[in-house]
Amino acid sequence: MDRFLEMRVFVQVVDAGSFIGAAEPLEMSKAAVSRYVAELEARLGLRLLNRTTRKISLNEEGELFYQRCKDILGSVDAAEAELTSRTGEAVGLLRVSAPVSFGILHLANAWAEFKARHPKVSFDVTLSDRVVDIVEDGFDLAVRISRLQNSSLVSRRLASTRMVACASPQYLAKRGMPKHPSEFASHSIIAYSLWATHDEWEFEGPQGQVKVRTSPCIRTNSGDICRASALAHEGIILQPTFLVGPDLESGALVELCPEYRAMEFGIYAVYGSRKHMAPKVRLLIDFLAERLAKRLWPS
Repeated sequence: MDRFLEMRVFVQVVDAGSFIGAAEPLEMSKAAVSRYVAELEARLGLRLLNRTTRKISLNEEGELFYQRCKDILGSVDAAEAELTSRTGEAVGLLRVSAPVSFGILHLANAWAEFKARHPKVSFDVTLSDRVVDIVEDGFDLAVRISRLQNSSLVSRRLASTRMVACASPQYLAKRGMPKHPSEFASHSIIAYSLWATHDEWEFEGPQGQVKVRTSPCIRTNSGDICRASALAHEGIILQPTFLVGPDLESGALVELCPEYRAMEFGIYAVYGSRKHMAPKVRLLIDFLAERLAKRLWPS
């Protein structure tokens, strides 16, 4: 049996936390994944994983073998990348991280479209609103929506989105139209819990910066729940144009105090280094830049 394939299956199982989770990115059945790991353990004469009905975990031997496998597979991937960089062809697995709502709304069919252009690639796409460690977690690329801080990572700006305070006409008919952001404090607020400023909303107005301390009636880590609540006439939200843009254009939601602008964020492709960049990563970044250069949401 292919020892490198055994290693890849074992590492994917550990990274995914389950045999089922490893099966899809490996394009195998759960039974095949289990068989590879079982045969690996039989060949080594050691148990590497502790298994329960709910989860798997590494034992001491498994942890040592996992780290060695990561090192070996990383070296193989680097060698392949160095060779394929001479041809400029996209080849191999692309591990990508993207925010949940943005990934579903604007990138869901991007991976299949890129693969149609470059059939020798495969994808392992993780949607998460947490900021992943690209190097530590083994990602080739992360799409981030933020004001990037200085770091050792390299980035390319793909697009931008601005935050908009908005509510439904039905809610505003019941509670009144705010004339100034300070009035948000007395309204029903559906808040996104991952904001760095928490319940304090910031705006730039004609007389400078305005900060408003809100008292949310609903707090959630999902922008989609915020949007759904606003469309259900529950209150005011502060969400990005990439999410609520179509609702603003249709009139389902109304922008509040438009002369007071909330934060604008860049949408970036973030990656580890320009040095020895694999063609698959460079071509994917170019593809995403081309895709997101089109007007997909209001500015």
